[in-house]
Amino acid sequence: MDRQVALGVKYMLFASLMFAVMGAVAKELSDSMSSVEVVFFRNVFGVILILISIYNKPLNQIGGKVGLLIFRGMAGFIALLFFFYNIAQIPLGEAMTFSKTSTIFTAIFAYIFVKEKLGVKGWFGVFVGFVGILFITKFDGSSLDKTDYLGILCGVGAGLAYTSIRELRKFYDSRAIVLSFMTIGTIGPMILLIIGNFYVNPDLDFLFAKFVMPQANDWYYIVLLGVFATLAQIYMTKAYSNAKAGIIGTISYSNIAFSIILGIILGDSFPDIWISFGILLIVISGLLVSSKNSNKEKNGN
Repeated sequence: MDRQVALGVKYMLFASLMFAVMGAVAKELSDSMSSVEVVFFRNVFGVILILISIYNKPLNQIGGKVGLLIFRGMAGFIALLFFFYNIAQIPLGEAMTFSKTSTIFTAIFAYIFVKEKLGVKGWFGVFVGFVGILFITKFDGSSLDKTDYLGILCGVGAGLAYTSIRELRKFYDSRAIVLSFMTIGTIGPMILLIIGNFYVNPDLDFLFAKFVMPQANDWYYIVLLGVFATLAQIYMTKAYSNAKAGIIGTISYSNIAFSIILGIILGDSFPDIWISFGILLIVISGLLVSSKNSNKEKNGN
């Protein structure tokens, strides 16, 4: 294996572990505060770091796509909101698997909006992914649990966010793109928490919640949440800078394995046979779609 590719793989493995640890920390925090509040603390830490980075090295960009930039921020924020809610409600490995369905939806949205060819292998990967979703949700044709449809919407939101980045990176510094997401991800929860102090609806607890002042031990987890999330972002960026997206995208699925292990340590039960099969199908789906992207890179398209 080429040394640079090997380095990219190591970076992605570390980033995947950091994402899983971040999820575990968020799950612990969810015992004392709402998932909406956890999202706020996860993003405000990142905003501060990015602003420091921009101060030290000003943005170099063309700009001009403000509407798309806001859309990316909103889509990413909504996906994160649903993701953190699921982390609090279901086993960590399942919540992570739902988030990884973003690969499926990114491929579909890229085909629709960016006119990116998907190919037979890509479409087969999308099909396999949807079958995997059916197994994870144990959909019997009647109804889905709240965490099931929020998990699917998390993948949709992330897919829209990632697809918009393909256009935005032509006009904006990557830090500006991330900042738009984290700024909206900081302001959004503040608004939802304010509303939550006056409006209570158990069915919408993934959107509205009362602000709870963190206890002394909570601040320890809040700092860890910010540190692990930042490390994950940094090393993921390093990984994609050292190796092709197809290879790195494949390695990123180690995130699910790390999350299952950490979830069990925290008290989650091991996924049953149907959920395990669904997870396997979604991983295979991601590998097929990533393989399609890898081939595209080799052909220079």
